[in-house]
Amino acid sequence: MSAFDVAIVGGGVIGGSIAFELAAEKLKVILIDRQQPGQEASWAAAGMLAPGPDSPDALPLVPIAKESLHLYPDFVSRVEEASGRSTAFIREGTLQVFPGPCGEAERLKMAAEYRLLGLRFKPISLDDARKLEISLGPAAQAATFLPDEAVVDPRLLTDAVIEAARNRGVEIRHNCPVTSVLHDGYRCVGLIAGGERVAAKFVIIAAGAYSGGIDWLARYAPTRPVRGQMLALRSTALSLHRVVRSERGYLVPRRDGRIIAGSTLENAGFDKHLTPSGIRQILDAALELVPRLADAEITETWAGLRPGTPDNLPILGPTDIEGLLVATGHYRNGILLTPVTAKLLRLWILTGRVPMETAAFSPLRFSAKKSHTPAARSASANPDFR
Repeated sequence: MSAFDVAIVGGGVIGGSIAFELAAEKLKVILIDRQQPGQEASWAAAGMLAPGPDSPDALPLVPIAKESLHLYPDFVSRVEEASGRSTAFIREGTLQVFPGPCGEAERLKMAAEYRLLGLRFKPISLDDARKLEISLGPAAQAATFLPDEAVVDPRLLTDAVIEAARNRGVEIRHNCPVTSVLHDGYRCVGLIAGGERVAAKFVIIAAGAYSGGIDWLARYAPTRPVRGQMLALRSTALSLHRVVRSERGYLVPRRDGRIIAGSTLENAGFDKHLTPSGIRQILDAALELVPRLADAEITETWAGLRPGTPDNLPILGPTDIEGLLVATGHYRNGILLTPVTAKLLRLWILTGRVPMETAAFSPLRFSAKKSHTPAARSASANPDFR
């Protein structure tokens, strides 16, 4: 029987980053994935690092989203140094476009919300917007520049994170489904993976949309898959320098010249097939933003499964089973929240305390059973999180 300090279930960018952080603390860590690491939501994402809420449900996320964006430059620097690989992290800001007759009213509404949330924004004229992106289409009726936003290539990031974790001594097992999480009373003692018992002082569930299907864990991680269809375009007639988006869709430039366009939000179970209506929805939004993409080549299409939750908020932290923690359910914000998730899980493992309010994300919010164990109780806030 293998024995570890920490066993992490799920080899996406979240699980890999937690492993990377914990290995730096000289802990013996194993990362286990049901297939090749990084092939699910992490691989499918667009990579926008945008802390602003995309719906009223996302308002509780803003403080940790802002913190995660603050952590990103140092995080990618350490990952790139440890892996020898690029993550294509770029901070050029985002051009938010408001089409249609209510465009100006929508911009004013967003400005008021961002001001209350402490997020930087800069209302700009349409002439200035077209100086930033010359190919912007005529549907735009108002525009705002969001200077703090950034992008990363999620596929490159995930590959770099997994390699960095491996280089720090993390044992990585692929094609090794976890079928059981083991506990002795109210103490987690390990898991069964690929038919083998793995002993661990701590087990972290970071298996994305698949988390809730593991053994008895649905009470703590009731995740559900939310399909997102995506496509990549390549144009010889134009290039984008930054993210351009509206409420209807987005365009994300890659350094290799491709433009990622997305996305749909579909409750289709674990079905990843593409649909004509989904692709049309994405293309309609893309062409409204930049009509000159009408002649672009579609170089790739794909679909991913975001890990949704009943309240569309992530599930982070200890359970009432000592030694069992959860880091899943990031929905549309997994790439953005990667650095802060890894840091929070590291602190929970090392100290049992975290320096910011996380009750809204607790795994215990889905369970009627109240916690009585010290490991499951949150600490008071410490302003010196950075």
